[in-house]
Amino acid sequence: MLCGLSQNQQVISVGSFFPTSFIRAIRFLEKHWSLLCKDVRTGTVDASITDPSVREAVMEILKPDPKLADFIEAECTKDSWKGIITRLWPNAKYVNVTITGTMSQYIPTLDYYSNSLPLVSTLYAASECSFGINLNLFCKPSEVAYTLIPTMGYFEFLPNQGIDGVVNSISMPKTLNKEEQQQLVDLADVKIGQDYELVVTTYSGLYRYRVGDVLRVAGYKNNAPQFNFLCRENVVLSIDADHTNEVELQNAMRNASANLFPFDARVTEYTSYVNNATVPSHYVLFWELSVNGSTPIPPSVFEDCCLTIEESLNFFYRQGRAYEKSIGPLEIRVVEIGTFDKLMDYCVSLGASMSQYKTPLCVKFEPLIDLLNSRVVSSYFSPMCPKWVPGYRKWNNTN
Repeated sequence: MLCGLSQNQQVISVGSFFPTSFIRAIRFLEKHWSLLCKDVRTGTVDASITDPSVREAVMEILKPDPKLADFIEAECTKDSWKGIITRLWPNAKYVNVTITGTMSQYIPTLDYYSNSLPLVSTLYAASECSFGINLNLFCKPSEVAYTLIPTMGYFEFLPNQGIDGVVNSISMPKTLNKEEQQQLVDLADVKIGQDYELVVTTYSGLYRYRVGDVLRVAGYKNNAPQFNFLCRENVVLSIDADHTNEVELQNAMRNASANLFPFDARVTEYTSYVNNATVPSHYVLFWELSVNGSTPIPPSVFEDCCLTIEESLNFFYRQGRAYEKSIGPLEIRVVEIGTFDKLMDYCVSLGASMSQYKTPLCVKFEPLIDLLNSRVVSSYFSPMCPKWVPGYRKWNNTN
């Protein structure tokens, strides 16, 4: 951050592989800009940086610049941080960040900080290997399609068996059974519009490994098929016959968030879990909010958000809630600002990669649930049962 600020006119793009890391960097700047300004002003590195090689490398490019420090201070002390990226780095042309699938939840936050710079998803990769690239860099995030590169590994595709093209099993093994191996489709034989789970054989030794990503064939670049990333294959939440996947949860969240717009508020981070301590069990969503409006948000608005989410979930969830009474009212727990930074810190302390960290859409590890619960400031429940019509199985109200 210090190097980027000290050379702010030379920065032409900003970003990180996942938006969580990039937003975390902006929040770091928001908390520590005064220390960074001091370093820019004096041409020194703060004493909290103790690694000699890091200090030596940074000092090679850092020169005292009081005028730049005054500029940074003036921008960071303004009432709003809207557009802070283009204000501090005026020559930045785009934000380089993976924003496909459920990562799209961060688009409003990125637009707010970047003054709606183009969001560019360049690469489709995972810890297993790199898979492909986006050849149309400045397309809309919803239109991103990756062209898989055959020399990266050997790619095969398992036709997706889930309802509405989303796998609805609770947990899938990473190895294929004999029947699934017989169903595999080669890269050259996939069909446009069809959904597949990606299976990869890598140079490092993985053989027919289920990556866990569900892809849809979007078209072709010459003879090479291109794919939209849809979601991860596993179900996020389940109590009874309901199987709520991450795409469905994301759509429900998008619908519910609209209730906050009149108050100039938005959900910046969220996660969920099934609370089995109640009878019947119920879904719990943890929300971290950004509120810029001056009017307090009434409890009834959060209750409407709970109901909106329930109305957006699948037939089986609503049947369990409204008819069988096997599912309790959905609950939203609003947490303190900075809670999801604490969650990230804890996961990194357990060995998660800082650069590849993604906020889990569902938490099952008890210490993570305890951390979230310790920072709850208010809680709200759905005030009534969602609509449910017997015999009418519409999987997702938003489709």
